[in-house]
Amino acid sequence: MKARSVITYTLLRLAFFLVPLGIMMLFPAFWNMWWLAILFAGLIGVSLSIIFLQKPRSEFSEGLYERRRTTKSAREIDEDIENEANARLADETPREEDSVDR
Repeated sequence: MKARSVITYTLLRLAFFLVPLGIMMLFPAFWNMWWLAILFAGLIGVSLSIIFLQKPRSEFSEGLYERRRTTKSAREIDEDIENEANARLADETPREEDSVDR
């Protein structure tokens, strides 16, 4: 995952939230209802990021996908260990047709 795309996306998302919040907090109507300013700033930030951050968001998600695809989960690692152990066990045990005298 590219660090530049992660940093760019994160900083722009923060800016899209903090700038509207700062502007709304300048109005006396939001001084007593700060929670409403936070709610509106969150909605504005999400809307702006959907509209303007398509490229950084796609780069960020591609990086996450590549990272997820290249690293194995704990379940996949466990399955690999079990498969290797079963293969070794199958190679070491004598087969029935080998032990039968003709």
